[in-house]
Amino acid sequence: MVELIPAARITEAAARIAPHVLHTPTVASPGLAEVLDVPVALKLEILQHSGSFKPRGIANKLLSLSPEDFAAGLVTVSGGNHGMALAAMASRMGARATIVMPEAAPARSIARVRATGATLLLTADVSHAFEIAEEHRRQGMTYVDPLGDPAIVAGHGTVGAEFIADRPDLTDVVVSIGTGGLISGVATAIRAANPAVRIWGVETVGAESMSRSLAAGRPVRVDVTSISSTLGAPTVSDLTLAHVRAYVEEVLVVTDAEAVDGVLTLADEAKLWVEPAAGCLVPAARRVIERVGRDAVLGLVLCGGNATVTDVVAWAARTGGLPRPYQPVAG
Repeated sequence: MVELIPAARITEAAARIAPHVLHTPTVASPGLAEVLDVPVALKLEILQHSGSFKPRGIANKLLSLSPEDFAAGLVTVSGGNHGMALAAMASRMGARATIVMPEAAPARSIARVRATGATLLLTADVSHAFEIAEEHRRQGMTYVDPLGDPAIVAGHGTVGAEFIADRPDLTDVVVSIGTGGLISGVATAIRAANPAVRIWGVETVGAESMSRSLAAGRPVRVDVTSISSTLGAPTVSDLTLAHVRAYVEEVLVVTDAEAVDGVLTLADEAKLWVEPAAGCLVPAARRVIERVGRDAVLGLVLCGGNATVTDVVAWAARTGGLPRPYQPVAG
């Protein structure tokens, strides 16, 4: 049986990583509140170092390593944000880092990793990236597991601790799922503070590793085809699957077109620039409101903003994505 991470580990992580990360703002969004017809609060992890929540877990992991493991050099697999965060944090702390990424990763992420001086290896797909990283681990490097390292999950949980402290009136919190590390930590922290808060997960079609694992009752592998490369984990871990089972109401799946709609809607209505991994929260939020009604006070964790204008224009052309105009949610 998998042991769930206690909230105390998130509290410890918050103290450990405080000098290395930002306490990002929590803001109300009148524009999205009008679109969704309920109060909406946004946790702006798009303003975190490297443009996503990832430095929280990375900092907690690196600060937990032995001197020997740190000196061996670090290797990881990433669809973009995890790799950027590790490359930047390793550079700041004086460690060698090798980042293995699929060629489909956002151009911004690839450029940012290169700029840190880390070794960057590009592969045809995510599955091949994991094979390359495993070979480096066998050669003696320290593998920073993106799928379910407890120290990383605890670090990510500080997002939830900050969010519920800033907005204790939240009734429902919507979180995107890649590896499941973010939602596992966020759910642990928020449910420890207020067990009545409902946590909802979101995946995109073609990156449904958590949904399919829940259906199978165990972690399963999927072929990643979604444009949301930062959600493109080919599987989840026993640890994150157990947390989702314990704390999450439902994992909602939206299309790439809906995720791009969400990116454009957030730009139009909230004046915020995000990637599809955060844009997918908007169509999912509509479904949450249909399920729980308009008494909800909704929280959205905007997990990352590492997409260029060129990226978004290309995704919109490919999917036909357009921002949804104001239309009250039925229910």
